[in-house]
Amino acid sequence: MKRVLIAYATYSGNTLETAELVAGELEASGCRADLHRIGAERVPDVSHYDALIVGSFTWAEGSVPEEVKDFILDVGYKPPRVYVFGTGDTQFGGDDLFCRAAVKLARFYESSLPPLKVEQSPRGVQEARVRKWAAGLLEDVRV
Repeated sequence: MKRVLIAYATYSGNTLETAELVAGELEASGCRADLHRIGAERVPDVSHYDALIVGSFTWAEGSVPEEVKDFILDVGYKPPRVYVFGTGDTQFGGDDLFCRAAVKLARFYESSLPPLKVEQSPRGVQEARVRKWAAGLLEDVRV
């Protein structure tokens, strides 16, 4: 059984909701998905997992939140399989800043999948996009 750590930072709860939806998809496909709230708990040993998913909101003018940066430093290395999703709002900053933290994190980790960008909450039509992204992640992890 593949083990995946989903580490997320949330401010409004949208990133948590997305993390839970991704975890449900992974578990329904036979993976074990552990949730870790960044900044609220001690950082788990990432080496015990087959993959790491990092979920973040975008802060200020397209920045990665400080607690996510601290998490990266606490992990201390770049795991081989890292995937990224982000939540954001095009109302503040338009398309240029929308989920920019997720884009930066995916580039930093050299993720094999493009980051999933969720407009606010993963509900409604976006739920299908989250499920499709999780399916792509599963294919990549099983290689």
